[in-house]
Amino acid sequence: MEELPQTLVMMGVSGAGKTEVGREVAQRLEAVFDDADDFHTDEAREKMRSGQGLTDEDRWPWLERLRSRIEAVRAAGRRHVLACSALKAVYRDVLRGGDGEEHLVFVLLEGSRELISQRMGARQGHYMPLSLLDSQLALLEETPDLVRVTIEGSVPEIADLILMHWTPGQGEGR
Repeated sequence: MEELPQTLVMMGVSGAGKTEVGREVAQRLEAVFDDADDFHTDEAREKMRSGQGLTDEDRWPWLERLRSRIEAVRAAGRRHVLACSALKAVYRDVLRGGDGEEHLVFVLLEGSRELISQRMGARQGHYMPLSLLDSQLALLEETPDLVRVTIEGSVPEIADLILMHWTPGQGEGR
């Protein structure tokens, strides 16, 4: 079993639970937690709030800011959990930089469209409208390097599944 990487990116479409699950995993690992949404410009948030998806041109500077943050947390000697959609393989390439899997791993939080749309509908005050879910699902490029985890279950159960990938027996007896 390989060692837990220094950076875990909780990825997937809006509503998959990246933030909640990421916070739980970060807390258990005593890691720094960042939500990529906090790195968007006000203009990008407003664009999404109005029902428009972001273009690649909108995303490149955002992805570069996130890569810089990954490097800063690493330079501080801390483990890092980042919640970020990272839907396209090329976006993940920017976030990865030159890192191998021993340093950075993408955890795909996946579930049915029905489950995700229910969760999105129950959220309060989030700028991402349900109307953009289908475009996000269409953008998602699954690659063999992703650690795939189902979002069926509670946040602690999902965190257990993630951590069990690196630590056999993690979560047993809880």
